[in-house]
Amino acid sequence: MAGRRRRRGREVNGVLLLDKPQGQSSNEALQYVKRVFKAAKAGHTGSLDPLASGMLPLCFGEATKISAFLLDADKHYQTRCRLGVKTDTGDADGTVIDEQSVPELSEQRTRSVLRQFVGELQQVPPMYSAVKYQGRRLYELAREGVVVERQPRRIEVHALELVAFNGDELELSVHCSKGTYVRTLIEEIAEALGTIGHVTALRRECVGPYQGEEMVTVAEIEKHAEDFDSLDALLKPIDSAVSHWPTLEVGRDAAYYLQQGQPVQVARAPRRGRVRLYATDSRFLGIGEVQIDGRVAPKRLIRTGSGG
Repeated sequence: MAGRRRRRGREVNGVLLLDKPQGQSSNEALQYVKRVFKAAKAGHTGSLDPLASGMLPLCFGEATKISAFLLDADKHYQTRCRLGVKTDTGDADGTVIDEQSVPELSEQRTRSVLRQFVGELQQVPPMYSAVKYQGRRLYELAREGVVVERQPRRIEVHALELVAFNGDELELSVHCSKGTYVRTLIEEIAEALGTIGHVTALRRECVGPYQGEEMVTVAEIEKHAEDFDSLDALLKPIDSAVSHWPTLEVGRDAAYYLQQGQPVQVARAPRRGRVRLYATDSRFLGIGEVQIDGRVAPKRLIRTGSGG
């Protein structure tokens, strides 16, 4: 019987907060960084449009097990939009398909309209998106000139602030839930203002617990190419992705049974919800979930047994 196929590349574990350059797809950025790190396994936590720049968390090795939690996290964006012009993609990378006059707007009127878009909303994903329809990405269909019906999805805009106002150009700060398409949000805001519009610039500044000042640029990565100790020092520990969750320390016996996939009783566990699990020597064990009976069930366990 043939042996298990050996994975090529280094075993690298941790999270890199890449400052993705504008003009590059998320997958292109991921593959480039993966090659520089010579990492065996890596993935990103939700695409950024090529037009967009900013925070793209890349998960290496065992950190890919917690990538879904970052995908589900809230996001912060800075965006600029131009009113009076609509494109097929909803951003400046697309082709202009309509132009309209822009009514005379005031900051007060604009802020009033923005307040209508704070809270829980229903949003239809744009055709130029990575959402799948019958096994194909919507953007693939859009490029073929095919438009299909999409179901609205629930999103939440936690905060929407007017940063700059210049007639037909607006700059906004957006704090929103996962699954929010800023391009679509801008089109809807423009409609509420009595015109059309599209995104001209977009930058993601925060994802979940991670802040903008923690990002690493491509230039910084290139500076440390071939110096793997320096490259690995750029990584955040795995548990940093869920640093805002409660912690729970488990003893040796409980850790053993958790690693066998069995729920365990742990003193001082929260009543419900997800927790970070640590051994008595502070090693990060992974993610657990407190069940209705008070026992803690393993959700995502980390093979390295460490935070990075």
